[in-house]
Amino acid sequence: MSLVAGSFVALDYVVFALMLVASAAVGVYFAWTDRRRTSSGDFLTGGRRMTALPVSLSLTASFMSAITVLSTPAEVYLYGASIGVYAFADVLTMVITSEVFLPIFYKLSITSTYEYLEMRFSRVTRLLGTVLFIVQTILYTGIVIYAPALALNHVTGIDLWGAVISTGVVCTFYCTMGGLKAVVWTDVIQLCVMLIGFLAIIVRSVLLQGGVVAIISDCQDGGRLNFWDFDTNPLRRHTFWTLTIGGTFIWVSVYGINQAQVQRYISCKSLTHARLSIYINLLGLWSVLLSSVFAGMCLYSVYKNCDPWSTGLISALDQLMPYLVMDILGDYPGLPGLFVAAAYSGSLSTVSSSINALAAVTVEDLIRPYTSLSEKHLSCISKGMTFFYGVLCIGMAGLASFMGGILQAAVSIFGIIGGPLLGLFALGILCPCANSKGAVSGLVSGLVVSLWVGIGAHIYPPPPELSRPLPLNTDGCNFTTTSTLNWTSTALPTQPNSTLNIPIHDGGRPMLEDLYSLSYLYFGPVGTMITISVGLVVSVLTGGCKLKVEPRLLLKKEDTTFYYFIKLFKCRVEKRSGQLDLKKDREKKFGNSNPAFSDFELTKSSVTL
Repeated sequence: MSLVAGSFVALDYVVFALMLVASAAVGVYFAWTDRRRTSSGDFLTGGRRMTALPVSLSLTASFMSAITVLSTPAEVYLYGASIGVYAFADVLTMVITSEVFLPIFYKLSITSTYEYLEMRFSRVTRLLGTVLFIVQTILYTGIVIYAPALALNHVTGIDLWGAVISTGVVCTFYCTMGGLKAVVWTDVIQLCVMLIGFLAIIVRSVLLQGGVVAIISDCQDGGRLNFWDFDTNPLRRHTFWTLTIGGTFIWVSVYGINQAQVQRYISCKSLTHARLSIYINLLGLWSVLLSSVFAGMCLYSVYKNCDPWSTGLISALDQLMPYLVMDILGDYPGLPGLFVAAAYSGSLSTVSSSINALAAVTVEDLIRPYTSLSEKHLSCISKGMTFFYGVLCIGMAGLASFMGGILQAAVSIFGIIGGPLLGLFALGILCPCANSKGAVSGLVSGLVVSLWVGIGAHIYPPPPELSRPLPLNTDGCNFTTTSTLNWTSTALPTQPNSTLNIPIHDGGRPMLEDLYSLSYLYFGPVGTMITISVGLVVSVLTGGCKLKVEPRLLLKKEDTTFYYFIKLFKCRVEKRSGQLDLKKDREKKFGNSNPAFSDFELTKSSVTL
């Protein structure tokens, strides 16, 4: 059974409401301060006057949704802290984004990422990329709104549709009123709320369990500190290699080419600020990752002897964190509300970024090229499209409520689509011989293969030994039939067993069993590689080698910071080598009879040079 409704008290609702009010106030503020700026560029990209720090925090918050707040600790609880290896993927992602994609998009001064595809290939390629982005983003955004609301409703008793509609309305309001500036600054507020929410849980758990060392010891004894699994088997769900390699592809498809992220760093007032925002964002990502992983370790330490899932106290893994919050923070009015505010801050940051990005690509890719409207009219249309997509995403949340088990598949498909799109952009930026025929052929091929493998893996889940959860224990439960609901004294469970049952497809497995059993983190790399490979082959066969491409559309060594670092290093080496040669010449001329004199001459000559 789950917790009864009404677990929230008045102060919890006040804390939750304050977060919504603060977000709405930011939208009103920027709507007032920018009331005289009427161009669509001011609304969609902040007039390209943003600085590194707020943009970096917004980059971090944009895809740290409530799914992250709820699912990552549950992942650590069930499978161990190996997901912390994502930290290495984050580093590679920021380097690739900064050195490969940022220079191209920033120097072109484009609002929509997909505008590049028309410059490099054709309008058909641009429209194809735009449509794929719109479809996946609307679907994902609806899920981001609904899925955490469902988990929190079951455990905290907060009204499901009241929370869904209130967060959707507030998000749509400040996006429509304040544009990108409002989105960025509300992301900053929401990221801080997320981290404070995690901190409240961690501090209380540490005090309850007797210190950080005790929590780490519990996780060590339970096999949860499984960071360094170097098994190269690509069928294993999580290993060092799947998390690092697969994670890098997934996050590069987010940071490198996703409109929501690109729109942020190209809003910076200089390329230096844009690069700084990406690297400062890395610290934010590590903070969220560390907080969520350690929160998962706290979760395991508290329930190491009495698993609430196996005993039937909760019905889904995403309810673990809300259950913990109500269990250990329920006696502190306001703190459960702070956690719910943290979870919904994740949703708001993701949804607002998505709505703003959807409005941008619609105006820039589907309206501006086919009309001759003034900037004032385009600005009004941008606000209208922001409002439209906000309403559509709320409606998508309603549709998600009827999708049941398809939710997980939909989230997987969102990741799968990113791989082929990443391959398409990489083809354009890194391969001078790629042409439009190769680009379209590669994108379609990569998308078909990715969807085929992803859907096949959903229909035919991998064998249990490839993704077996770690042991869970119920031996320490002390159940009574009282009305108090916590882990030492709860209503009698309906499933009193410690064995975790995961449904497996009972039918015969197909011939492509290994392909369907591939780690889900490798779906993105598969789509990227297929897109690039097919795109190159088709381009070469259709005369791509004779293609003349504008230099500004291709990555050049001068666009990267590595080039200047290497150049600086070579200059210093050459200077040092020249000084040594000069010193040898002086020694031959004057000998070693008067070293002080020769050193003086060397210094004098160096200054003259």
